This record gives sequence, C-alpha cells and structure tokens, in this order.
Amino acid sequence: MNIDKIKQQLVKGDWVSIAPEIRPSTVKTATGDIKPLYCSRRFSYFQADTFRLIFINYADPFGKAPVVEMRIEGHVHYGAEHPIAPGAYEADYVADISFDITILNPAFVAALNAGAPSGGISPWELNVPQSVLSKSVPAFGLKAGEYFTEYDLIYLHENLLFNGSRNIDGRPFDKPANRPTNLQIPLILLA
Repeated sequence: MNIDKIKQQLVKGDWVSIAPEIRPSTVKTATGDIKPLYCSRRFSYFQADTFRLIFINYADPFGKAPVVEMRIEGHVHYGAEHPIAPGAYEADYVADISFDITILNPAFVAALNAGAPSGGISPWELNVPQSVLSKSVPAFGLKAGEYFTEYDLIYLHENLLFNGSRNIDGRPFDKPANRPTNLQIPLILLA
C-alpha cells in the first residue's frame, strides 16, 4: 500500500488500543532494570496530515489505575518507506497544535509539585488539564521552545494500524537515529 492509500484509510475513524499495552519506559529501578510503562492510545487522523492522540498511562497492566492523560495534536510528516514490511513508512509526529497533560493520580500530582514550577508551568491539579505546548516539563522530557516530536513508523494491514515498537532499552523516538525497527501491538479501527 502506498502512502496516499494509507492516508485515505487513516481518516476513516479512530484507531484505538485493543487492550492496555506494555512498553519499556525511560525510568529504571534502583538495580538498573527498565520499568514497564502501561498505556492506551487513541489516534485520530485528519486531512492536511494532522492527527490527535489521547495517550493514557496506567499504574497497572490492566488499565484500572490511570496516572496521566496526554492529549496531543499536530502534524504528521510522512517519509521514506521503512524496511520492516512492504508498505511501511517513516512517520514523524510533531505536536505543534496543542499538547495538554492531565494528572489523574493524587500521588503523582504531589510528586510533580514537590519542586517549584518553572517555564510557564503552573502547579499541577488533579484532573485539570494544563497546556505544555513548547514548554519545559522535565518530568515528561519536554523542552521550552521545542515541539515534542517522535520519529516513528506507520504500517496498515487488514484494518490494523501499527506504529513502531519501543526500543527495548527504553530510548525514546526523539531523533531519527532512534526510529523504531519493529512493529508494536496494533490499533483497531472504530469507524
């Protein structure tokens, strides 16, 4: 499938996680082991190569204890074919329209508020979204003046949408050299 056909399929509805997903996080235990990150994703794609992602991080593998919700909107820049599968392409997700974070867990609110807020960030409140677009939020790896960008990949197969699988060592997709080389658990289409 070429990139134009993929774009036509993407806009047909929302693409959602089948179940809570597990991936390696950037956080390590005291012994150096990588901690798991449990999450769910809901992608919407629109004309003009724009997207919306609702990403929820959970404290448990069953998705019963939500910790944080991120609502990200921006542009997708499609690149070259990716060698993982015929019809896979590079896809760079740039959060250049909006990026809101809502903390859903009181202990996480307290942890984030333990230090003085900076860079235009207000103290965090439970269940209150805060715009972090182009602001510095070290706890989320965000830097002031920069749009959050992930150098990912995209692949469609029989109404399943695949992005790239997280690097096993927890490295983020923060530069082209860290682009994934494998496929992640797929999302299903809700038309």
